[in-house]
Amino acid sequence: MTPRASKSTQPPADLLVGPGRVLTPQALLRDAGVRIECGTIAAVGPFADIRRAAPASTPRLDARGGLMLPGVINAHSHFYSVLARGMPVAEPGPESFPQILDRVWWRLDRALTADDVETSARLGLAECVRCGVTTVIDHHSSPNACPGSLDRIRDAVEAVGMRAALSYEVSDRNGPPAAEEGIAENLRLIGALRQRPSERIKALFGMHALFTLSEVTLERCARAAREAQTGLHLHLAEDRIDVAHALAHHGERPVQRLHRHGGLNRSTVVAHAVHVVDEEIALLAMSGAFVVHNPESNLNNAVGVSPVPALLARGVRVGLGSDGMSADLFAAARTAYLLHRLVGRSPRLGWDRVAGALWAYNAGFTSALFGRPLGVIAPGAAGDLIVLDYDPPTPLEVNNLGAHLVFGFGARHVTATVVAGQVLMRDRELLTIDETKLRAVARERAAGLWARMG
Repeated sequence: MTPRASKSTQPPADLLVGPGRVLTPQALLRDAGVRIECGTIAAVGPFADIRRAAPASTPRLDARGGLMLPGVINAHSHFYSVLARGMPVAEPGPESFPQILDRVWWRLDRALTADDVETSARLGLAECVRCGVTTVIDHHSSPNACPGSLDRIRDAVEAVGMRAALSYEVSDRNGPPAAEEGIAENLRLIGALRQRPSERIKALFGMHALFTLSEVTLERCARAAREAQTGLHLHLAEDRIDVAHALAHHGERPVQRLHRHGGLNRSTVVAHAVHVVDEEIALLAMSGAFVVHNPESNLNNAVGVSPVPALLARGVRVGLGSDGMSADLFAAARTAYLLHRLVGRSPRLGWDRVAGALWAYNAGFTSALFGRPLGVIAPGAAGDLIVLDYDPPTPLEVNNLGAHLVFGFGARHVTATVVAGQVLMRDRELLTIDETKLRAVARERAAGLWARMG
């Protein structure tokens, strides 16, 4: 398949949003608004003042008194998993995580076509917009449709209008030619973005997991990422199989193995980190690597629970992701909050110790990756925000916003989504994509995909 040229996205726009309640880093402003100029937040403050200062021709998004929050960030996802929803699983059903991979996900990714890749990405992105997600770090695999696959996802991202960091997960599980194609696909996108930088698309260098990577392939990927000055994105210590494989074949634990190959630094995205011990946590902290907690996926796969409080206590940056489970990051944050109170057997384990830190680190990592402030409503930050029709039954302030998220608002309250000043959804209607037609196409492609999987 010949890689397709990327489609041009909508340019950054001017927009006036308000009036409503605006969450800024310092306060929750009432009767306020946001003015966006050329995709960047220019002013935040009383709506009457913001409107008076804006040119008369500036388009307006009426917030109708709603709650304006920064766009949500998903730090680890798999768009291709969208076509797996409701998929029948061959009997006997998997009894362990390795069997889940072998009987479900590796069968699915081998059956994906290039058109499946783009359809699943478009649908996954549409669901992100509905849930208030404006930025995604995606991790892709389609071994029999690898060359150009990241272009197909890029086309989808730019058509919908979101931000995304893309990578292809290199693995030796499908043989040396497939591993070579995966390396080449990562380097191709990295090179393309170096020649023609994009404000909304960034590249990482993807790897699957260390137990599917030989020493040679792991070293090649780590070296390529360093030479390209690009971060790695991989699953690490998600299941005990990763630990057992590393100890049996290399005499060290997974984080230690990645560190030995020079793969740990502030640009590294480590998904899961469920089965890590003190020595590995120390390495993660020392390197500055970004760990992404995926609580719903970990529960679904019964692999265990990441020691998030211990990671945070050592200074590890811990973000929040979905691992392809759902576009609803509000639900993932709620799950993380409740899960760690249970595991820690402490009803005092609060939002600030777990979910609050997760959201803050998502913004910090992606801001560095995209080269501009994300995840915040403030002058100079990217013009990415969402509007919720949440009418709180009790006082809502900055210091209790986390409690309102856990016990009150969620993705169901999102009415509008804005990226770089472009309105992607208004009054719950998607504006950049025909969602009804897309879902019909996705159902056809899913049926074909499932049939090819046998």
